[in-house]
This record gives sequence, C-alpha cells and structure tokens, in this order.
Amino acid sequence: MQQQREETGAKNSEVARPPASRRDLADLKERLEHWMACQLPAGAEPRVSGLEVPASNGMSTETVLFDATWRENDRTRAESLVARVAPDASTVPVFPVYDLDRQFQVMRLVAALTSVPVPRVYWSEPDSGPLGTPFFVMERVEGQVPPDVMPYNFGSWLSDATAAEQTKLQESSVGILAKLHAIENAEEKFAFLNSKRPEATPLRRHVAEQWSYYEWTADGLHLPVIERCFAWLQDHWPRDEGPTVLSWGDARIGNVMYRQFEPVAVFDWEMASLGPRELDLGWFIFLHRFFEDIAANMGLPGMPHFLRRDDVAATYESLTGHIPRDLDFYTMYAALRHGIVMCRIQLRAIHFGQATMPDDVNDLIMHRPTLERMLAGTYWR
Repeated sequence: MQQQREETGAKNSEVARPPASRRDLADLKERLEHWMACQLPAGAEPRVSGLEVPASNGMSTETVLFDATWRENDRTRAESLVARVAPDASTVPVFPVYDLDRQFQVMRLVAALTSVPVPRVYWSEPDSGPLGTPFFVMERVEGQVPPDVMPYNFGSWLSDATAAEQTKLQESSVGILAKLHAIENAEEKFAFLNSKRPEATPLRRHVAEQWSYYEWTADGLHLPVIERCFAWLQDHWPRDEGPTVLSWGDARIGNVMYRQFEPVAVFDWEMASLGPRELDLGWFIFLHRFFEDIAANMGLPGMPHFLRRDDVAATYESLTGHIPRDLDFYTMYAALRHGIVMCRIQLRAIHFGQATMPDDVNDLIMHRPTLERMLAGTYWR
C-alpha cells in the first residue's frame, strides 16, 4: 500500500503544481533577504537559508519554507519561517482572487481573540514587487498533518493510530470550530470579511458568490449536475439561518497540524467568511466523507467510524449548546462547492496537458456520483 500511496501522491502533486509554477531558489533567497532588510531595523543584516518549496505545493497558495537569521538588540535571532505566496496567473490558479493580506488579518485576529493555535504571523506584503505576487510570513510549527495525497484514511499515521487516539483527534478538531464560532460580535470584529453583494443574508450572499465562482471556473461551459445542485439548494433553503459567526471556510483536519493527536497549528484561512455555523460543519463532515468514498472505490477499509456526521454534530452540541441543523442542506452545499473546486483543478490539469477533456462535461467533477446521489436523496442512507 505504501508504494501505491507514493506513486499516486507523486502523480497528484504534479497535477497540483505544474512545472510552470516552480521558483528559482537562488533568486527567491536574494529577494527574501532584500525584502526582510526593508522590514527590519537598520543593521539587521537578514540572512535566509534552507529554502524549500514542498513538492505538493500549488493547489492554491504556494508554501515556501525557510530559515532566517538577523541582528536584533546586539544578538543574533534565528527563526524558522513560512511564506504563503499567492500564485502567479500563469499557473492557472484555483481561485480568481487571492487576498493574502486579508488572510493575514484573519489569522492575527483569531490568535488574539481565541485559544485556537494559529501560527504567529510576522509580516504581510500586499505588493507584488518583492516576490512577483503578494505574500505573508508566519512562524513554522512542527507536527504532523493528515495527508491529502494519498488520503489520510488509509495507510497513514492517522489511520494506523489507535481508536482512542483517533477519537482524541476528532474531538479536539471539532473543538476548533466551537472556539471559532464562540467569538462574540464576529460581524463587527471581522467586518472586512463582509460580502459586498446585495443579497439579504450572509448565507444568500455566500451562495451567490459561489455561483459567480462557478461561472468563472466553467468559463462558458455548463455543468448540468452543478446547476441542478444550485437549484436544489434554493428548493431546500433553511428556514432559520441562525447566528452569523466567523467561518473558517476550509474547515478540515488536513488543514491542521497535530502533536500527540492535539491541534498545534491551524492553517489555510483563504476561504474565511461570515455565515452560519453549519457552513464549517457541513464542509468538515463532507470532506472526510469524500475521502471515505475514495477508499471505498479502491476497495480499501478507510475510516468509516471516524468523523461520522452524527458524531460530529453531537460533539459540537456538547461543546457549544447549539444543535446543528439542516445538515442535508449544508453537506450538499459543501459537496457542490468542492465540486466546483475539483472542476477547476481538472480544467487546470487539461490546460497543462496532464488530462483530456471528457466527453461528458459532468465528468470534470471527481465526485459526480456523490452529487447525483445527494440529489436523489440516497447518499446519506
């Protein structure tokens, strides 16, 4: 199984980050040193070493790992850092807009307002001049991240863990959502996340923005399955959207680093928004089920006992007192959103000659059968 994981992982990492997106490390080192000298006091003399751009980079923002030293108060300071860099347009990015400074501000506020373990952020650079695209720099944290390629639910450190360890990770991960959603007056404190769309509620605006993202992704194509899912949402709209909270956006364990099965760093805030609690819960539940479907299709046992919908809802209720509602709607919405992302990734692979356009455009969506079963009302049975 390990060989299968490595072969599939290597293939998928190439799709995720085509050769055009790779950077010259010597040039990057020089640029970072020059830029850091402008951020630090005179005489700091920053030096960058150990530059690394991980092979699985490029599904969205790029990650650049590096060590830095500089003079501070007559002493040498050494830090292990991470730069999150917006992708260049030539790499056919997953999203139309990358507001790295907004992500920086979200992380800074979450760290200040909660006990959620967000990496310390150092500097934000909204200007594309220094590295070619905007970026921000944060501390590097050591730990284990549940892998996406191959998925963590077979042949990984997490699937090989004991039942007690898996339960510990599951419950502490749901706790992240509980802490984020407990931030008071989130609409005021995170006002910069407010959508400028005219729709009446945060959820209405969120879905309208997803439709715009679909139109941008499809670029003139029409995917009947996606459009049927949007129509289904309108027909099954929640009667009560509930309170508006800070939504992490990409709420999943693959965006968390763990030590001893406890979160030590929470990453990837580029999809952060304001909306109902269930936006995060639906995404959190569905993304694990997505990986479970992959395991089932490969004839592998997966982790069907892990992150089950009812268990996640019960844990969340015990932590917050809020009973999750309309999860059919929110898991459908999560599957739809993920379907648009996967369509964009597949079109990206076609652009770089790594795939060909299918005869049926619906097959651009990796989990098309899931969406069809959700529409038929048979998926969660």
